[in-house]
Amino acid sequence: MNHDSPLLTLFGYFAMLSLFAVGGANAAIPEMHRVAVEVMGWMTDRQFADMFAISQLSPGPNVIIVTLIGYHVAGFTGAAVATAAMIGPTCMMAFFVTRFWDRFKHARWRIAVQAGLVPVSLGLIGASAFVLARAADNTVMAGVLTAATVVVAFFSRINPLWLFAAGGVLGLTGWL
Repeated sequence: MNHDSPLLTLFGYFAMLSLFAVGGANAAIPEMHRVAVEVMGWMTDRQFADMFAISQLSPGPNVIIVTLIGYHVAGFTGAAVATAAMIGPTCMMAFFVTRFWDRFKHARWRIAVQAGLVPVSLGLIGASAFVLARAADNTVMAGVLTAATVVVAFFSRINPLWLFAAGGVLGLTGWL
């Protein structure tokens, strides 16, 4: 990638990521984090975690994190370039692949490919959750809260929004 031009760098990285984001933009979070924080040094772990939180709270698609990263790097132009790079290649690929894909809806190989993509998507999204937890959990108490939230969410029928609200209250009171 050309590291001299942030716009070209944003476009190159996000265009490539768009083609590997099986399961949506959230599946590419670990790679976005690696590039934005570790490789390019555009932001800190905390800034990345905050951008992810903002993108998830905002109405609309989860790809908003890409827009926020682009904005952080190069303003409004960076936001537009990063977003276009993340959605453009996959939209074009989806347009052409679905025309071919629909012709083989009962083929064994298509059913096998679709079944194989489910665990890949789940694994990528799980990796995203792990990377975000590492970036956001700056204290032992925050790590304990994250682990407790995972356990409670997994073993109960409590709506996760209540767990997030409880974490927010703990943060406001200074426990985290």
